[in-house]
Amino acid sequence: MDSGRDWCEALLEAVGQWTMADEEYNGRTYSYLLLGEAFDWLLLAERLCSELDGAIPGEAKEDLLFRGKLPESFTAERFRVLIGHSKHRAFLNYWYGVVIEEALQLKTEEELRKQHHARGFPDTDDLTEEVFAKLYEGGREELFRDFLKETYKKRRASRSLSDLKEFTYWLFKRRVRIWDPARVASDTRKGLVRLGELRSSDCYLGS
Repeated sequence: MDSGRDWCEALLEAVGQWTMADEEYNGRTYSYLLLGEAFDWLLLAERLCSELDGAIPGEAKEDLLFRGKLPESFTAERFRVLIGHSKHRAFLNYWYGVVIEEALQLKTEEELRKQHHARGFPDTDDLTEEVFAKLYEGGREELFRDFLKETYKKRRASRSLSDLKEFTYWLFKRRVRIWDPARVASDTRKGLVRLGELRSSDCYLGS
């Protein structure tokens, strides 16, 4: 990066110029474009930061990679311009299809847990099956098999973070397909509200 140049401008410009959907780098697989539609820009930012050799201040780098936060002076419009129209559209797919979807799953689990308590049911750590049944009309493993079949992916012994993100994006698309628009909009708003609550707390680690 040029001396004196704003690191955020340089990073986002590099993001905008990037052409690979995935790559192998230093023994790690990076999948930036999930199912050919959803752009995980923070994963690419993490990859590019490894080449900036200390040009990003430590706290700013931590805010970016662990909290998804850009400098306060950086506007959403400047972000859109620097990464370009196509990548920004794919970023929005990721934002709604992965980040908001994860927040909706969390909110749904919290609602179900509250219902269990109100009815006097014994507490349980895992409500995943109930969450999936309510949001996607199926069990998690059953839906994961459908995901593998529909996307022509091979079942592997372990699931990478990118695999799970792609599955979440696939679930988002399924939810949009199976429910009426009013319910889809209501659930999406629920996810947005829950994400806003997480972002205002110290525990938020989303993008």
